[in-house]
Amino acid sequence: MNETIPRETFSFLKRLQKNNNREWFTDNKKEFKEIEREVKQFFNQLGTALNKHDQIDKVKVFRIYRDVRFSKDKTPYKTHFAGSFHRVKPRLRGGYYVHIAPNDESFIATGFWDPNKDDLLRIRKEFEMDAKEIREIISEKSFKTIWGELEGDEVKTAPKGFDKEHPAIDLIKKKQFVFTKKFTDKEVTSADFMTQVDAAFKAIRPYFNYMSEVLTTDLNGVSLLDD
Repeated sequence: MNETIPRETFSFLKRLQKNNNREWFTDNKKEFKEIEREVKQFFNQLGTALNKHDQIDKVKVFRIYRDVRFSKDKTPYKTHFAGSFHRVKPRLRGGYYVHIAPNDESFIATGFWDPNKDDLLRIRKEFEMDAKEIREIISEKSFKTIWGELEGDEVKTAPKGFDKEHPAIDLIKKKQFVFTKKFTDKEVTSADFMTQVDAAFKAIRPYFNYMSEVLTTDLNGVSLLDD
């Protein structure tokens, strides 16, 4: 039987939004720890489910405490729960993310949030050379029904060294390559939420397979990995 996100999660987070201070949190820490325990169980079981069709080497559940050292916002606590799932690198690229927040602000995300300079250039060069395969993958009907459009920050015109008139400039100018899917509070606390999330992550595989091949080969298709 799948773990679920307890209904109390959202009521606690809503109260935390209104009382984001150490005194209130200390008074309600026992409730927080119980909810956190169940949320962690959910993330860990989801990691196990993902490992049945992927290779996950790390499940990370983020702490609720905010790092306020360099932030104008000095509220001490996050008002959401989140976890990430790391694929076995360097052979497998990409990652999964789950964000649990009240008021229908929960979502899952997947893809490439912050590719390093070399990876970003390699991806752009691939799109410059031939964008047919990636377009076929992300426009496939069942894929698009689940994940919608490719998202991510982008440069205004064209990256240095690329033609702004290139037919794949819409892809080339991106700095991130991510997909997101939103969920309501009711959907998150339903019995089949984990099944839905796992199925959505499984559906991203053609995209991950393509990007992993790009990022582990040179432009001639020669592997960059040690055998």
